Amino acid sequence: MRWNPQQYSRFGDHRTRPFHDLVARVGAEDPLTVLDVGCGPGDATATLLGRWPGAQIRGVDSSVDMIEAASGLARPGLGFSVQDAHEVDVSQADVVLSNAMLQWLPDHRELLGQWAASMRPGAWLAFQVPGNFDAPSHALMRTLAESESWSGELGGLLRGAESVADPAEYAGLLLDAGWRVDAWESTYLQWLPGQDPVLEWVRGTALRPILDRLDAEAAARFEAEYAALLRQAYPTRRGPDGEPTTALPFRRVFVVAQRV
Repeated sequence: MRWNPQQYSRFGDHRTRPFHDLVARVGAEDPLTVLDVGCGPGDATATLLGRWPGAQIRGVDSSVDMIEAASGLARPGLGFSVQDAHEVDVSQADVVLSNAMLQWLPDHRELLGQWAASMRPGAWLAFQVPGNFDAPSHALMRTLAESESWSGELGGLLRGAESVADPAEYAGLLLDAGWRVDAWESTYLQWLPGQDPVLEWVRGTALRPILDRLDAEAAARFEAEYAALLRQAYPTRRGPDGEPTTALPFRRVFVVAQRV
């Protein structure tokens, strides 16, 4: 699946806020090695130098496009490379972070179990996944993709709420593996500016599999139908400056754990 770093970064403040909230709960004081698995365009990863200036920080992502965008941020202590999450060696890391990546992996629960078993005592594991698969933004997309008009090309492509677990399930997985766990969920009320902003938001993430599957003409038709549904589900208001703004409630699931 192809990624568009520029589209992904359009709402940078909203996309990086959960990352900062996640990192704030990590108690590591002077880690030597920090891994950010699924680092995307790297802007959030780069902020880790301020938190842990003595660490070697490495961001990895399976997308060549994302790592090309991130490579311009590389400097002493901060590097980026193309790597699949399943191939990352976490055994020597003091901190492993993953921000809004694991939901793309159907087997991520098993992967988390492998990481938990291979990381050393005292190491920290922190991840965040979106928990909004039943929200209108995603439910409407799936319904349209499975409709008579589109199921021939898109049927079965999109996954639903089974893509992620709730905080209790993730906590149980890590507790059973001998980790001390802090797990929670938060819903961010994101105010997005402009026309059709929810469509612009999902163009950077959830809509990518569909845009990757369809040719340009078909993608434009799907987006037009989907945008009309989104306008009904997410009404636009006028902000104090008179410009259009739209509220997008976004639930996220957080887990921060340390191996005992």
